[in-house]
Amino acid sequence: MKLETKRLLLEKLEIKHAEAFYSYRSDAETNKYQGWIPYALEDCQHFIKNRIAEEFNETGTWYQFAIILKESNEMIGDFGVHFLDGDTHQVEIGCTINKNYHRKGYAKEAVSAVLNHLFCNLKKHRISASVDPLNTGSIRLMERLGFRKEAHFKESILINGKWVDDVIYAILDKEWLAIND
Repeated sequence: MKLETKRLLLEKLEIKHAEAFYSYRSDAETNKYQGWIPYALEDCQHFIKNRIAEEFNETGTWYQFAIILKESNEMIGDFGVHFLDGDTHQVEIGCTINKNYHRKGYAKEAVSAVLNHLFCNLKKHRISASVDPLNTGSIRLMERLGFRKEAHFKESILINGKWVDDVIYAILDKEWLAIND
């Protein structure tokens, strides 16, 4: 599965991406709002081999894209799509961009491409994202893309021994199509 934008190529995250994946996913600044931080290259290799679905749109799995800059062929982030158990109409998404590439519009470009594919080609009904309420950059991105805040769960996720809040943002197919016609 591949998606292409003006500046980016999104392709399945594979072992060939492990070193680049590790280089930013192990960085504390890039991952300060993430629950999974690899401590060694082997953690990333294990993740890629054992936690990513082989096929896109497989219910009950996560599919992970590598986000590649077309201009340099450099991996600058990854994008996960969770095809929920028992529900073929809803998915959850998550995106991580290397801190060196923040505030350049890459996340918006990647998210837009995936949303377009999910809504227009796969006819998904609802897409949600779980965001740390302290992650104001991601919240601004969600709101710029038309997502709305649906819930704020207090101390609902245990990350690195600390209970943190979780905010859920979502968008419906008709909402996405109305703002992207």
